[in-house]
Amino acid sequence: MNLKDKIRVINDFPMPGLRYRDITTLLRDPEALRELVDRMYEALKDRQIDVVVGPEALGFVLGAAVAYRLGAGFVPVRRPGRLPGDTYRYEYQIEQGRSDTLEIHKDAIEKGQRVAVVDDLLATGSTALASCQIVKQMGAEVAAVCFAMEMTMYSGRELLEGYEVFSAIKY
Repeated sequence: MNLKDKIRVINDFPMPGLRYRDITTLLRDPEALRELVDRMYEALKDRQIDVVVGPEALGFVLGAAVAYRLGAGFVPVRRPGRLPGDTYRYEYQIEQGRSDTLEIHKDAIEKGQRVAVVDDLLATGSTALASCQIVKQMGAEVAAVCFAMEMTMYSGRELLEGYEVFSAIKY
């Protein structure tokens, strides 16, 4: 199945000149969703993953599905103030000098566990790298980073140098 055919392209969103690839049209198609999750599972199945980490928001959807297939646990990574327990916090730089912050429950991952970071999109790589850094801060190992889509015209893969990176769809 050509998964690219299931992704809607919206021109001039979120700003003029950009071509936004909307994965929600793929997610609503049961066969396409199954194919996407299967491809991500295949990339990770031999890596002895204990826990899948998914940054909000679509990392929750895909990460939980992939974790289920792997027989692994799932841990959400959230924006500040959305997790009720004690958290680790990681602040990072995003485009144009802006910053963002991610949080994860302190008891969500045990030292030495093997973790896969799963998200919908690799573009700049800043959110994925921040997710990897917070996992390492907890004493766990990032075994792989896996995406539904990768925009190869950006330098996200380069930012994640040193990690095993997989993408189901590349543009």
